[in-house]
Amino acid sequence: MSEPKGPKKRLARRRRANAPGGRPHQHMVRVTDMEEAQLRLRADGENVTIPRLLIERALADGGETPSERREALVELFRVRRQLAGLATNVNQIAHAVNTDGRMPIGSAAELAQIEDVVGKIDAAIEALAVS
Repeated sequence: MSEPKGPKKRLARRRRANAPGGRPHQHMVRVTDMEEAQLRLRADGENVTIPRLLIERALADGGETPSERREALVELFRVRRQLAGLATNVNQIAHAVNTDGRMPIGSAAELAQIEDVVGKIDAAIEALAVS
């Protein structure tokens, strides 16, 4: 059975994509045990390999790395799914109100969650705009 090619699958990659013609240059870096532990912690925190971490950080020119961009996109997809669920709940509330004229119990809490999600969307957009 094949994996879906949706956003989650495309964004979950730890290693860099293959380069046309391969990568003919190789660099070896020796590190201490302490440096290795720090590199592993950072790489694991960003869900990338150590070589990918080193290359992205070195070539980022002080800006956003591709892994950071990917994490921002993953967060946007997560918030989008949450918003879609809330939209379904709002439709159900509207249907109930139109049917018997009363708000279902817990409707106020569902509607309040929309403000939280909008705040998350604003924060994600601001994070992407800054980078």
